[in-house]
Amino acid sequence: MKTSFQNKVALVTGATSGIGAATAKALAARGAKVIVAGRRQSEGGAVVKAIETAGGTAVFCKADTSQESDVKALVDFTLKAYGRLDYAFNNAGIEGVAGLTTDQQTEENYRRTFDINVLGVLLSMKHEIPAMLKNGGGAIVNTSSVGGHIGMPGMGVYVASKHAVEGLTKNAALEFSKQGVRVNAVAPAAIQTDMVDRFIGESKVNNPQRDWLTNAHPIGRIGTTDEVALAVISLFENSFITGTSLAVDGGFMAQ
Repeated sequence: MKTSFQNKVALVTGATSGIGAATAKALAARGAKVIVAGRRQSEGGAVVKAIETAGGTAVFCKADTSQESDVKALVDFTLKAYGRLDYAFNNAGIEGVAGLTTDQQTEENYRRTFDINVLGVLLSMKHEIPAMLKNGGGAIVNTSSVGGHIGMPGMGVYVASKHAVEGLTKNAALEFSKQGVRVNAVAPAAIQTDMVDRFIGESKVNNPQRDWLTNAHPIGRIGTTDEVALAVISLFENSFITGTSLAVDGGFMAQ
């Protein structure tokens, strides 16, 4: 499949499973050379193997995006492997501890969630943008959430972290738009991933929590990782979109 991604290089963090893995595969299927980044080497290797089996090009790089030395090494690895960086999907993130009201929150939950969800995005952009500028520009998409736009009782620290991602996205877009680097975000609602299974349980039948979450979406179902991947790709492709957050939410925020 020859597209605008042919001979381009895409870096995907949090790519060992879920949304990140689906997006890495979708980019590779469209001709991009993909850096699959994450903390879990065996899972990352499996994503690379799936891409190669399908005829794509990818390589795994182990990295913890909350550590600046890892992020710098990741971008350096990308440039050494493929000579350029055109696209980056900063997807690594965690949900933190669910069910804690504001008066129950802990410093540990705050620091871990913000280190990964916020500092990780900031450090990624800090090192990705100069690499993109070397080849005339590029496009970045950060993973936010519907929680970056609305409140979610019991998820205050997660919500705050995703609001911060929205702010970093808008600010970077304004700072580098004239230099050819576009920065956007995707804001998914519930997507069928391991993270959602941890939240509501894996069972698809006789599961009141899953039924409740499914019915919370006007479209009547939980989303898929492939649907988020398509949203990321559309933001990469559209050269007149920057500084925005694209909801992939089945109408959740329209209520």
